[in-house]
Amino acid sequence: MRSDAPRAPLGLKLAASAGLVFMLAPLALIFLYAFSTEERTYQWPPPGLTLKWFAVTWDRSDVWEALTLSVQVAAVSTVLALVFGTLCAAAVSGTKFFGRENVSLLLVLPIALPGIITGISLRSAFSLMEIPFSFWTIILGHATFCIVVVYNNAVARFRRLHGSLVEAAMDLGANGFQTFWHVVLPNLGTALVAGGMLAFALSFDEVIVTTFTAGQQQTLPIWMLEELIRPRQRPVTNVVAMIVVLVTFLPILAAFYLTRDTDQTAGAGK
Repeated sequence: MRSDAPRAPLGLKLAASAGLVFMLAPLALIFLYAFSTEERTYQWPPPGLTLKWFAVTWDRSDVWEALTLSVQVAAVSTVLALVFGTLCAAAVSGTKFFGRENVSLLLVLPIALPGIITGISLRSAFSLMEIPFSFWTIILGHATFCIVVVYNNAVARFRRLHGSLVEAAMDLGANGFQTFWHVVLPNLGTALVAGGMLAFALSFDEVIVTTFTAGQQQTLPIWMLEELIRPRQRPVTNVVAMIVVLVTFLPILAAFYLTRDTDQTAGAGK
């Protein structure tokens, strides 16, 4: 930062600090109640602190089953998003055709629509086609918005990639695959990594679309929702919430730093 950069007014600093406290205080409460000795209610201040709920959570098989399903769904959804999001970005940014801007709008529409609209439409489509709700219907639901995340990052990087680089590679005898592997992919690398990590984080903590596409299966966020409605051990839910916060926060933070110096920061559309 330059030494002669103007300083922010005190009022602006106080407003920014108040905004951060407003956003982060509920997260701090989740972390605190994960150590509470009280099992079924939320008391303030907590009557005592303990580490026993971490051991209890570790031994809960239902937590592990929900966590495993969430990781599997997020991983497969991310792979599909990387493939199709990159292909869509290449088509939209690298070619000119009638209705290109309309296609681009349709590609980003799923992330702009309320999740409940996407969930209802997917459930109706699956029911109409008599597709049973399963692991794969969850993935299809998550892929609708994960593709958008990868597309947004990839298309911004494609627009920065000068066409002369591809033409030069072709002139030197490179075929299509070699050009992609040695020229295009290195320029897209950080954008795809950032988009993939962000897609994984969004898929991992998705609730609304999953509710309409999961059937009887429970991802970790759905498990948490059920536990809040019919609690068995409330601190266990808070321990799991800590895990979700860390799993989603770290990829998003990494994606931000990977793309902070580019034309479009990862996750700006979300």
